[in-house]
Amino acid sequence: MSTSPAAQSRSDTDRPLLGIALMLGFCALIPLGDAVAKILSTRIPVGQIVLARFAAQGLILAPVALLMGISLRLPSRVMPKVILRTLLQMAGITAMFMALRYLPLADAVAIAFVMPFIMLLLGKYVLKEEVGLRRLLACVVGFAGTLLVIQPSFAEVGLNALWPLAVAVIFSVFMMVTRTLARDTDPIAIQAVSGGIACLLMAGFFALGYGFSIEELNTALPATPELKLLALAGVLGTMAHLLMTWSLRYAPTSTLASMQYLEIPVAVFVGWLVFSELPNSIAACGIALTVAAGLYAVLRERQVNRAAREVNPAATTESGLPASPE
Repeated sequence: MSTSPAAQSRSDTDRPLLGIALMLGFCALIPLGDAVAKILSTRIPVGQIVLARFAAQGLILAPVALLMGISLRLPSRVMPKVILRTLLQMAGITAMFMALRYLPLADAVAIAFVMPFIMLLLGKYVLKEEVGLRRLLACVVGFAGTLLVIQPSFAEVGLNALWPLAVAVIFSVFMMVTRTLARDTDPIAIQAVSGGIACLLMAGFFALGYGFSIEELNTALPATPELKLLALAGVLGTMAHLLMTWSLRYAPTSTLASMQYLEIPVAVFVGWLVFSELPNSIAACGIALTVAAGLYAVLRERQVNRAAREVNPAATTESGLPASPE
């Protein structure tokens, strides 16, 4: 007897412990990948780190997709959005790597977590989604926390402290484009194809960098230690996002969304362990405010969803995971 798609979907989301375990793996791997990228960002041009990140994404996810029976031939109607999404992801990852060059690991990650609040505001004012006063107040608190994290870094490195804000803005738009694709396109296929597109685009950017002597697009071959770190950064980033994608198959977003904020304390620990960095008291208060506001926004989103489903079982306003920029 065959299993209906609806029953299969319920079966997938009836394994929340597996979904939680996969999300915990994501929260552990992403800061490790950031730490490797931070080491590399002071040794080699950022363009080379971006290329390695996307090359690993394509080389790992294309075979995964084929083994899972997922077609890599995307409909022609979605390709303009896939290319736009790839450009946004490239820009966001580049901004994150620049942030890691100048800022402590935990500060860069915490500031970038203002992204869910930007997404809420874009949802309200661009997509005309219903966003209540409580969640708007959570946005205000989250932004205030972010400013507290930025303040000591801004005093030390100037405008470079704003790179994580660029990450948040870029990836907020990236997530909006991704939502429109996710309705009818497999996320693993999108990521695999994006890896190939990004490599082609980076070839063009490197040619431009060679012609105009752009330092961050230098094509000089790195030394063997840096090549090994490049491979490690690409694998960690790709595997982390693969874990997050799979986690959503086994547990609902409402269960997983709040868990992603564990990435921030893990980043604090990794920053202390690898770089002997700890946020100062002002930044620590800002991180706590940002996490508290984000968790409140997630819990409030869950309440709104539950109320909407009681009125209409098919209704949902869930905005999804905050999604790490890398």
